[in-house]
Parts: sequence; C-alpha cells; structure tokens
Amino acid sequence: MKKYLSWETIFDIATLQEKVRQLEVEIGQDSFWQDNSKAQSILTQLNQYKTTIATYTSLKKAAEDIEVLLEIIGSENDPEAHLEELETEYKTFKSKLEQLEIRSMLSGQYDTFDCFFSLNAGAGGTDAQDWVEILLRMYTRWFDKKGFSYSIMDQTLGDEAGIKSVTLEVKGPFAYGLLKHENGVHRLVRISPFNANSKRQTSFAAVDVLPEIQNNTTELEIDPKDLRIDTFRSSGAGGQHVNKTDSAVRIVHIPTGLVAQSQHSRSQISNRETALNILKSRLLQRMIQEQKNQINDLRGDVSDISWGNQIRSYVFHPYKLVKDLRTDYERTDLQNVLDGDLDKFIYETMVQQKKPGGPL
Repeated sequence: MKKYLSWETIFDIATLQEKVRQLEVEIGQDSFWQDNSKAQSILTQLNQYKTTIATYTSLKKAAEDIEVLLEIIGSENDPEAHLEELETEYKTFKSKLEQLEIRSMLSGQYDTFDCFFSLNAGAGGTDAQDWVEILLRMYTRWFDKKGFSYSIMDQTLGDEAGIKSVTLEVKGPFAYGLLKHENGVHRLVRISPFNANSKRQTSFAAVDVLPEIQNNTTELEIDPKDLRIDTFRSSGAGGQHVNKTDSAVRIVHIPTGLVAQSQHSRSQISNRETALNILKSRLLQRMIQEQKNQINDLRGDVSDISWGNQIRSYVFHPYKLVKDLRTDYERTDLQNVLDGDLDKFIYETMVQQKKPGGPL
C-alpha cells in the first residue's frame, strides 16, 4: 500500500482534492453565475482536477488487479494460463500511468486552454495539399479519441485536390497543452498519386497551435483604430449550404500585419468574434516571443515549410515508418498512426522536454 501513497504524493492528489472541495464551495454560492465567463472557466478547471483524480483512482485499481492476478498465477500449477490476461492488464496499467504522468507535466501558463489548430501546405504542390487533408483526418480522429470537440473556423481548398490551409477551434481538457507538442513541419514521402510516372514525392505541411485567448482577457487590449475589418462571401465546398451573403470576416492588425479570419458561421457577428479571438491569440504569442525571445514557448518556428525544419517524417514508400526527429521515437504501424494513434508521440516529446537541457 505504500506505493499507492507514494503515487498520491508524486501526483499531489491531496492538493487536487482540496482544490476540488474549494471550487465546489464556490460553485454553490448564489453569486456564482453573475460572471458567466468566469463561471465557465471555473467549471472547466474543476473538470480537469476531477479527471486527474479519476485517472489516479483508475491507475490504483489497475495496479491492484495486477497484484491479484500475480497471486493467482503464483498459486496455480499452470501459470501460463493467465499470462495473456496479465499482459493485457499490464498494457492497460502502463497506458493509464502515462496518461497520469502527462497530466502532471502539463503545468504551463496556457496548458489548460482550448486552442486554435492550423494546418498549412508547404513545398510539394498538390501532394502537399493532399497531405494537409490526410493530416486533418489524422488529427480529427485523435480529437475524437480524446473526447475533444472541434469545428472548422476557416478553410481554403486546394486547386486540384486537398486543402491549402485549415484552422480549427479545439476544445477539451489540456487541448493546448497537448497539441503544442505537434507544432512544426510534418514531412511525407510516398509514390505520388498525382504523378503520371508514379515517382516518389516528398511533401511538407505545417502544424501551428495557439492557445485560445478569450475576449475578456486582461492580458491584451487592442485599439479598434488598429484594426481593419473586411467581410467577404464564404468559399469552399458545401453546395446550397455555402453562405450566399458576405458573412465571412477577415481582421487585419495594422501595426503588426497579423491577419485572422473566420467563415464557419452564417452570422457575421459570430465570425467577427471568432476572428478577433484568433487575432488576440496571435498577438499574445508575438508579445511573448518578443519579451522572452523563446518562440518555442508557444509554437515552433514553421516559417519555412520545407527541408530542414521538419519535426516528424511519415514514409509510405519504399517502407512504412513514422519517426519523430526530436525524440527518435518511431513506429512502423503507419495506418494506426494515421488513424489518430498519437498519444505515444506526444508523451515522448513531453518527457524529452522535461529532461535537463531539453528543448523549451
């Protein structure tokens, strides 16, 4: 039982339980819903604390199940009869332990925030645009596995196939804290389906992740005079569902030249609010970069989406391999990765960054 108490200390379960108690007292007060934005933030925080405690409880139960199974195996004449069950239980335990360890490492200033998640085609022409569409499928499947909600804020389709760029709003516990580790250039090597000679093609796409800074943030104020706001008609696939009015919104921050746009809603007001949130996130990111000169605090340097800047390589031909170039972690089950099995890549990156001398 000592090791369970040790885990409670390592993951600070007692402190989390006290925070849950305090927040539940605050939620019970009559004035709680007077500030709706603050109330929603508290509820999100409470859910995150409870999820961590539930993960620990589940981990403890898994460890106890393994101990019972080991006792059974030790007392039987045919111990191999339960080896398959033991292996399954151990894999479950290991996965839950990693999930709890990940949560213990998510302590950055914005790690609990929702985020804006963007994919942009780089070098590689039509293949790169097709690669963006493949990555979009991969990540949305990972979002589904994590129970995250997401919606497309802005999308530009490719001229022949695929997607040139797409931005999603992703909501869920530690969405930014987890996805920020996917920032960077992702490289694809395959036989091009768009090449008549079936030649091998190398293509690139960039992942860019920003914490979602809400309108009520006190960290950043924007002078309305510094904004140029344009409206335009939404574009892209959708047939009769494409907006026929100029409801899409593009906002330019004149002093910096930063641009944000949204066309996900039929409401111009809603799109304006979303675009302003994206712009605030980008401005905050720029401010932190200038103050600390450490752009990797919030995003990787993905200005050149080509050779020499990739963080991960996906090889379809002549063999199948996915390799993270930061950690050297690699997988040969390419299809499983493309189906959204990304947790281990994120875990290995987080562990690497926590090592002394590791990247920020």
